[in-house]
Amino acid sequence: MSDFLSHIDARTRLAGANKLEMLLFGLGFDQARQRRETYGINVFKVREVMLTPEITVAPDMPSTVAGMVSLRGALLPVVDLAKYAGVQSDARREILIVTEYNGQMQGFLVESVDHILRLDWGQMRIPPQMLLNNTGGLVTAVTELEDGRLVMMLDVEKVLSDTAKPADDRQYLDIQPVGHQGMAVFFCDDSLVARAQIRRTLDALQVSYVETHNGYQAWEALDLAARQAEARGIAPHDAISLVLTDIEMPEMDGYLLTRKIKSDPRFERVPVIMHSSLCGNQNQKLGLSVGADEYISKFDPQRLAVVLRRWLTVDGEAKTDLSPDR
Repeated sequence: MSDFLSHIDARTRLAGANKLEMLLFGLGFDQARQRRETYGINVFKVREVMLTPEITVAPDMPSTVAGMVSLRGALLPVVDLAKYAGVQSDARREILIVTEYNGQMQGFLVESVDHILRLDWGQMRIPPQMLLNNTGGLVTAVTELEDGRLVMMLDVEKVLSDTAKPADDRQYLDIQPVGHQGMAVFFCDDSLVARAQIRRTLDALQVSYVETHNGYQAWEALDLAARQAEARGIAPHDAISLVLTDIEMPEMDGYLLTRKIKSDPRFERVPVIMHSSLCGNQNQKLGLSVGADEYISKFDPQRLAVVLRRWLTVDGEAKTDLSPDR
């Protein structure tokens, strides 16, 4: 149906302006709720949309995984999004959205695709807490269309985390603590799964942190921390160790957040690390062009710990708060 690769450069430039393109799709009429919902996925994660080829069902697969398909010699797992989202529909799901996530490809089985919507990240809103609770963090952002429909953006990272093999807790055991005192890592990510993994990594490093869900919240937290530091008579970089930011986030994305941090003299010595499942060369180049000090891919706690340790230490010794009242 469509190949999105030829437009990757244009979409990268679009993302740098705090804008996104979202592919809208449906999972069928939900008989339990007696309504049809509209969902969205960032086009950056979409490789192509196609009629579903023959699906091979493998044994011992999760109930939400329909099986696997062969696409140009590669085997792709296929997730039935309606089953995963609890949509009770008899609609035939014959369309496959082929996505790429952290360099891995997989297919999402859907009932229909609508169109590509271009909008500003500022138009995306964090869902109400009740919706977050009911969906277990599956919906990361919501926006309203001109016809009154609400579009729910799905957390691809959560879908794939829940349908893949269980995470190995041993990946955190080898992380040695930094013993970082007095300063905090500020991190932002709209994905429930990503935030949990970042927290576990920082806890293993024994590092203090401030957690936010998007760039707008992170900017407010950083501004407050800077004002509080200055009121104590210290520089903001003596209270803020570094900023770890995702890219795709409602209200303000990681590109705009990074640009704001790097253009503010208060944060001149605060490093910014981009942490994203968008691992294409163009995404990384754009991240560095707006001032990011480093760009790393999700989800590798040990790699993340290595990078954080490098920025949190000087000559092997942990950086410490220079506040006079310590």
